[in-house]
This record gives sequence, C-alpha cells and structure tokens, in this order.
Amino acid sequence: MRLIKDFLKSDLGLLAIIALAKLLLHLGTNVFAGYGYFRDELYYLACADHPDTGYVDQPPLSIYLLMINRMVLGDSLFALRFLPALTGAVTVFCTGLIAREFGGGRYAQSCAAVASGIGIFALAVHTVYSMNAFDLLIWTLAFLVLIRLIRTGDARLWLLLGVVVGIGLMNKVGVLWLGAGLALGVILTPLRAWLRSPWPYAAGAIALLFLLPYLLWNINHDFAHLEFIRNATGGKYSGLTPLVFAGGQLLVNNPVVVPLVLLGLAGLFLRRDLKDFRILAIIYLVAFGILALNGHSKPEYLTAAYAPLFAAGGVVIERLGTGWLMRILRPVYMVILLGGGVLLAPVTLPILPVRTYIAYADAMGVAPSTAENHRLDQLPQFYADMFGWEEKVAAVASVYNVLPAEERTQCFIFGHNYGRCAAVDLFGPRYGLPKSIGSHNSYWIWGPRDWSGEVAIVLGGRIEDLKSRFDSVQVAATVTTEYSMPYENNLPVHVCRSLKLPVSELWPLAKHYE
Repeated sequence: MRLIKDFLKSDLGLLAIIALAKLLLHLGTNVFAGYGYFRDELYYLACADHPDTGYVDQPPLSIYLLMINRMVLGDSLFALRFLPALTGAVTVFCTGLIAREFGGGRYAQSCAAVASGIGIFALAVHTVYSMNAFDLLIWTLAFLVLIRLIRTGDARLWLLLGVVVGIGLMNKVGVLWLGAGLALGVILTPLRAWLRSPWPYAAGAIALLFLLPYLLWNINHDFAHLEFIRNATGGKYSGLTPLVFAGGQLLVNNPVVVPLVLLGLAGLFLRRDLKDFRILAIIYLVAFGILALNGHSKPEYLTAAYAPLFAAGGVVIERLGTGWLMRILRPVYMVILLGGGVLLAPVTLPILPVRTYIAYADAMGVAPSTAENHRLDQLPQFYADMFGWEEKVAAVASVYNVLPAEERTQCFIFGHNYGRCAAVDLFGPRYGLPKSIGSHNSYWIWGPRDWSGEVAIVLGGRIEDLKSRFDSVQVAATVTTEYSMPYENNLPVHVCRSLKLPVSELWPLAKHYE
C-alpha cells in the first residue's frame, strides 16, 4: 500500500493519473455516448476480413491490430474503440515523459501531458478506430528514443529508433516526414558525428525493411497507394491550400496550447538548457515544410509532431522565473488548458446527445466542417459519418428479401463507396444479406467475387448511369437518414438486371481510388 502511495506522489504517478483520466474519458464516451460506427471504422472492419500486406489507402499494421482486437473483444462499438482509447492514454503519458527527459518538473510534465490529451484532433482519433491513433503514439515513442539517445549516447538506441520508425511506416507512410526531419536534423546538429559510425545507417535500413512488404504490395498492384494519393489531392482535398494548412495549426490541437507550442519551438532553438534537443524542432519544421509544399495537406497531418513542443513549452514556462507574477501565471495557464479542453471537447468527442451538440455548436459559433469539399447539413462530417449505416442495410434487406428466390441466389449488393459496402458487410448477416462488392479503394481490388451480372442491388448512384450499364433498372426503395451526410441521405436502392457488358470487362472500368 505504501508503494502505491509513493508512486502516486511521484512524477510518474502524476502522469499515470492524467493518462488514466484520458482513458476513462474515452471509455465513458464509448459506453454512454459515441453515436454509431464511423464510416472508416466500418471499412477497417472490412479490411480485417481481407488480411494482406497492404491496402489501397494504408499499410497493414492497424488492420493486423484490429484483427487481434476482434478475436479478443469482438465487434461491438465499445470493443472497436478500446484500443484507440488506450493508445491515447499511453500517448499522454509518453508526452509527459518527454518533458521529464528534458529535465522538466511536475508542472512541465503536467502541461505536456494535458496539452497532448485535449487536442481537438487527438480527441477525435482516440474516439474512433483508425491508424491515426497509433501514428500519434509512434511519433511520440520515436521522439522519446531519440531524446534518450541524445542524453546517453548509447549507440544501440539507433537500432531501437529504426524499429520504432519502421513500425510507424507499417502503419502510415506519413512517418517518412519524421524520417526526413530526422535525417536533416542529424546533419544540422552535433548528432552528425554519428554519421562516421554505422549506427544511423543501420537504423535507416531497419526502418526500410519494415516498409518493404508494403512497397512490394504496391509494385504488385500498380502503385495503388500513389494513385490513391494523387486522386485524393486532385479531388476531395483539392480545396486545401498551404494557407489553410498553416492556419489550421491554430485549431487542430486546441487554441489554448498555442502559447505552449510557440514557447516550445523557441525554447528548443534559443534556450541553452534545451539546445541539445534542437533536432526535435527541426523535425517539426521539416514535416511542416513538406506538408505545406504538398499544397493539399490536411492540417491534422502534422499533429503527431507536436509532442516535443508541448514538452519543451512546459519546461520553458516552468523555468521562466520564481517571482510572484510567474507563481500566479503558471496555475492560471494550467486552468486555461483544462478549461479550453473541456470547452472544445464536444467538437470532436461525441459525448453530448446529438440535438444537444447541435445547440451547443450553434451557441459556440462552431459551424459544421469538412476537408473533403462535401455539402454539409446539421453536423460536421466527422459526426455525420456516424449516422445512417444500419438504416441503409435494413432498406437493402427489405428489397433483397422480396426478390424471387432464383434471383436472390444470383444477387450481389454493390455500393459506390466503402462506407456503404462495409455497412452491408457488418450489419448484413443479421438481415440475411450476402457480402457486398464495390469499386472504391480496396473493395475494387477484392473484386466482383463470383457475380454473374444477372442481378444486383445497387445502393446509391444515378439511375442514368446505371441504365447505361444494365438492361433493366428500377428504384425499389429510398433511405432517409436525419443526421448523415447530405450525399448519404435520400439514397435510392436500385434493383438492376442484365449487365450489358461481361463482368470481366466492366470491373476494370469501375475502379475508384480516392
């Protein structure tokens, strides 16, 4: 008992308490709120039914983790969102550890941990299952290993750094920006002395070895991921600009952390007690530059690079002075951090009933938002994409179940995007539906199964387009969902018969990577 009390009074105990609060916040949301399955969560579950070394829109690590999670916990919404919640708590704890590695005390560690936990984007990705939750943690772990390497000079840590970066590349190719910043930072700082040894090169080789299976998968699939990125930047993300990306940095974490970030960035360059860790600021600036020059990057792509800035900012505030003014400002700023986190949490943490959220957002002046050039209604896309999926499947089932028996044996269900397809795959079995087929991203690679082309139920799409492909097309139902994205509302359910082309000729024309 005494050991527990001593631990809770220690720096690590304080970080553990903050991390536990983060975990309980998300677990409580998962139990009592959370809305429904998010579009991408449905797709992740579908990918987990197709184990592979790669997918059109992502490397495979998050899918492998989901497969293990499903075997242990199942497919419920709580089970699906347990890993992101746990990952968020660990990320908060590790961000506090970075401040500790910088020599920061309890205040600096608390600032860093709280700032990491209240970020608007962080709250979102620790709410729903995606590769992004793991991406934030992997970058943070890489920073920790790098800091330990700087502090101890232990050459073996290069190998561990290579493993962490390699695991990150198995999860999200954006970790390449971390690698680019690391390479340039080594050259521009005293760490370049390591370039006369084999250790940095071994780290790079290890990281690339982890990426190799996904590279080979892309070679075997005509570089599908590159085509996906090209189509996305030229399509749904075409409205994003470098100015939007840069301005979005003020909001993507939480506006109240901006002073912490600016002090941290300045401190890493200007303060003597942080100068050994300047490479962390260089990594941030390199990642910022790459994403800005891309021209169509979403602001949240940079979020994983902020942990060292939170930590350095906490150290700067803690060491600014011991006078009466700073003794007042430090606790006041902590209250501002916590208050800002509470105030803006409902923007991406689905903890309020939907009607209450709409009223809250209206009172706060928070307009519905999307980065994908879509028209919006009452909710931002992040929330709208949690509504309407099972209603669509129920409507499809009502059409499927009245087909003649001989047509049901030949019928496949086609969706124009992976959300519709994956909803059928998850909810369909309880309605007696077969698996879906689709043209969007990895669904196109998974192919048309053994569909003959004789009959299909098509969820969505324009009837004019379908009539150019089938001899007979009829609208058998229309799905109305109140809170979904407008393009997912009033969705027609078509029964299509007699495909005009052989399936083998149609399928190559149907590919839609975006």
